[in-house]
Amino acid sequence: MKPHDTIAYIDLPAYSDEEQVARARAAYDRLKIRRTCRHFSDEAVPRAVIEYALLAAGTAPSGANHQPWFFAVIESAEKKKAIREAAEVEEQAFYNGKASQEWIEALAPLGTDSDKPYLETAPYLIVIFGQRRGGMFPGDDKQNYYVNESVGIAAGMLIGALNEAGLATLTHTPNPMKFLNRVCGRPVHEKPMMIVVVGKPAADATIPVHATHKKPLDQIASWL
Repeated sequence: MKPHDTIAYIDLPAYSDEEQVARARAAYDRLKIRRTCRHFSDEAVPRAVIEYALLAAGTAPSGANHQPWFFAVIESAEKKKAIREAAEVEEQAFYNGKASQEWIEALAPLGTDSDKPYLETAPYLIVIFGQRRGGMFPGDDKQNYYVNESVGIAAGMLIGALNEAGLATLTHTPNPMKFLNRVCGRPVHEKPMMIVVVGKPAADATIPVHATHKKPLDQIASWL
């Protein structure tokens, strides 16, 4: 390898084989209860929970370690209302002809439509932006690399951390999403990637049976 500054890799705990299996199984057992929620309570959630989940997401690997993401946390009723109104306009166009019939049929078992009340009900909306340019330090204006992949990993870690805290989530991707730059006050060169809706499930929340079906290990992995 080329010369570069390093520090010792000493933070990873050393577990026995049995402990590794047990911890991996425990992580799976916690993550498998994660469900996409469309019925949220308006009950408050401590801000510190969101902050630590964002810090966890910020540890994700990224191209050249440029960390090309920005998380805009929306909690004001005014901004949540603006996001809902703009998102529903795009969703109405989607369901009324923009989407293919095959796509509409694929969504049917989930019962989704253009009505998105959870965008106002949930205590937090986290809008995730990808940054095409930036860098590690304030004021950097460098090319960022593997932006979609890096942001996708960070989003997954964010959802995992929120699930660990006992919170429900939903990923929402209205298309197009440029209205989110305006609502969130983000520069035009940043690309809105998704909205993560966060909160506690409503007392009467349900999930589609279709969403409970997950592919078994032999359909998602192989050993070569």
